[in-house]
Amino acid sequence: MANHPGQGPSEGSTTEGSWWENIPVELFTSSSDMAVDVARRIASLITERAADSSQAVLGLPTGSTPIGVYRHLIRMHQEEGLDFSNVVTFNLDEYYPMEPAALQSYHRFMRENFFDHVNVPEEHIHIPRGDIERGEISAWCRGYEQSIRDAGGLDLILLGIGRTGHIGFNEPGSGPKTRTRRIILDEITRKDAASDFFGDENVPREAITMGVGTILDARHVILLATGEHKAPIIRRAVEEKVTNSVTASYLQRHANALICLDRAAAGELTRIKTPWIVGEVAWTEELMERAVIWLAERTEKAILTLEESDFHRHHLHSLANLYLNIDDLCKHVFESLRRRIAYSEDLPSAQRMILFSPHPDDDVISMGGMLDKCVRNDNDMTVAYMTNGSVAVFDADVRRHLRFMRMSATYFGGSADVIAKVDALSAAMDEKKPGDVDSEDVQLIKAYIRYSEAIAGIEVVDLDQRHARFLDMPFYKTGTVRKEPIGEEDVRIVFDLLEEKMPHHIFVAGDLSDPHGTHRMCYFAIQEALNRFRAKHPEESHPLVWLYRGAWQEWEIDEANVLIPMSKADLDRKIEAIFKHESQKDRAMYPGAHDSREFWERAKQRNQHTATRLDALGLPEFHAVEAYVCANELPS
Repeated sequence: MANHPGQGPSEGSTTEGSWWENIPVELFTSSSDMAVDVARRIASLITERAADSSQAVLGLPTGSTPIGVYRHLIRMHQEEGLDFSNVVTFNLDEYYPMEPAALQSYHRFMRENFFDHVNVPEEHIHIPRGDIERGEISAWCRGYEQSIRDAGGLDLILLGIGRTGHIGFNEPGSGPKTRTRRIILDEITRKDAASDFFGDENVPREAITMGVGTILDARHVILLATGEHKAPIIRRAVEEKVTNSVTASYLQRHANALICLDRAAAGELTRIKTPWIVGEVAWTEELMERAVIWLAERTEKAILTLEESDFHRHHLHSLANLYLNIDDLCKHVFESLRRRIAYSEDLPSAQRMILFSPHPDDDVISMGGMLDKCVRNDNDMTVAYMTNGSVAVFDADVRRHLRFMRMSATYFGGSADVIAKVDALSAAMDEKKPGDVDSEDVQLIKAYIRYSEAIAGIEVVDLDQRHARFLDMPFYKTGTVRKEPIGEEDVRIVFDLLEEKMPHHIFVAGDLSDPHGTHRMCYFAIQEALNRFRAKHPEESHPLVWLYRGAWQEWEIDEANVLIPMSKADLDRKIEAIFKHESQKDRAMYPGAHDSREFWERAKQRNQHTATRLDALGLPEFHAVEAYVCANELPS
């Protein structure tokens, strides 16, 4: 790690138990902290090379993960005078075929997110071409490799990692000696990219990518990963043997490779998930509960039936030695879990509440049971839909609604102007090509489709349009999945709602791994607005924060501090509410590559799975359970 350019480990990094890992790993408390650290490393390299009158040769990736790094480098250029005139860049990959100006082009991505804002000389910028003739690809790729050699080789290459374990577009099967070439994309990679292309059927099947060998030739490598959805593949790449089924694992053979992770992406590493396996631990209450639950599930025993020998056989000697009687430990953990079960009468009543829903269906998918119970407890509930969700509506749904409007226009007394507008929109939809950005009119129609479905969903739990707020936050309204950064107007909208309602409770999506990042961005907007709200009202009773999780993950039992039991009737009402979101039914636009189930299936099976796990631990048997983290403030 000392061989890396720039500063060393971050102050908050954790190395205890890292001998289990085959690549140096640094952990950061947040993705923003990680981005700042990596940007500073790159800046140090650039400055050092400039002092020697030499070039800094960088390998650069695309995707959502490195955007934070690019933004900090841009800020350092604009505010601190960081000079990029001695920088030479080589990007990792590009879709094929792909025109450079296309919305999904990595040429365009790099221009918009980095090159247009810094002073890298135009002749120093190299990005694989997706618009060359097929017969010229091999020669072009050889030329790309030669250009890297002519520049003196890559000083540092920045990488992301796909859920197949690919680096660049080096899909499973790529060997350590591969060079820049055309490659066929894996199905999972194409599904992960589906959101950018408005459906996986529009994603190119091929790409041009630097090879694994090209990457390994770089003098330094930094791989970035954020979010829980990356945690399983990170563990495989870092802890398991080198294999061409996970091309990122080849970094184990690199003398100066570094993996930088936020807490979520590190969640499956052994030293994080089960630290007692790798060494001595300081037993906190939270860690003790996690260990006992892990042991009970591993031995397939209820918590109160665990024996001292179970602890000793599973690396938990030090935990067992904390108690003279192992039964006391098990009873302590069992009772802690039992007290987290909250029936309707245990939940708030006659209180003011805001449920922040990033998309127009997250409310019922993620906390339909809680929402139902809070309404029945006579709480004053406002459901705030933060984005309009328009990008997730299929064109076919717009055509269907326009057809209905045209067919029923005479009945409703529609004017000639209204009919002409419907006809014009229908004609525009017919001319639209796959991947084209919707016009503002079509985006608005798609938003109305989502809004009407949202109202239908909350009507199942006896709310109506008066209880719905459509915040329509500006960061989302790009017409594409790539969003603008959270801005002042986004924060102000949330703050104004807090000011208006003065809630006793707010419900916030704590699931930060949705494929297109909207949950994470909404979370940041709420966090900033809540900080301002508390600063303005220091004497007021601040709202209690309830974190729920969406369609992508559920809280682990040891993480959740409130467990809401649901009867079969409760779960049926929740599913009925989800069904009201017809545009997301049967085939959602962006279900995520790792899970082909519909959102209602995920919600049902996830809630039932939590109930089954609690039952196996010896707790009461329920039909289904929703899990929450309730805190006095929003965690950073």
